[in-house]
Amino acid sequence: MSEVEVVRNFFRLYLAGDRAAAEALVDDDFVFTSPVDDHIDRALFFERCFPTADRLLSQEIVHAVPTGEGSVFVCYEYELRTGGRFRNTELISVRDGRLTEAQVYFGGSFDPEAPGA
Repeated sequence: MSEVEVVRNFFRLYLAGDRAAAEALVDDDFVFTSPVDDHIDRALFFERCFPTADRLLSQEIVHAVPTGEGSVFVCYEYELRTGGRFRNTELISVRDGRLTEAQVYFGGSFDPEAPGA
């Protein structure tokens, strides 16, 4: 699988809540960073972050672009069950078909009807 395919597959497994299959795609030394999580390890990621998919009404990958250096920039749009639409961007590193790092950058509210959206 290409790096982009690995990342897309991981997102699909996250949405499906398939933790066992997702864990197979995540390296033992995986590190996750976001505005609320500073370099947490694999175990804490699966405990704290992975179970959050049930709060999503939908999620769509808008862009998945390889950097050519073993990473993929992913921009995705999601809608919460409680309302609100948002876009985030992640830089995800992949080595030997497994995620090794994810750096998440939260976006603000997103209105697909707004000019320039």
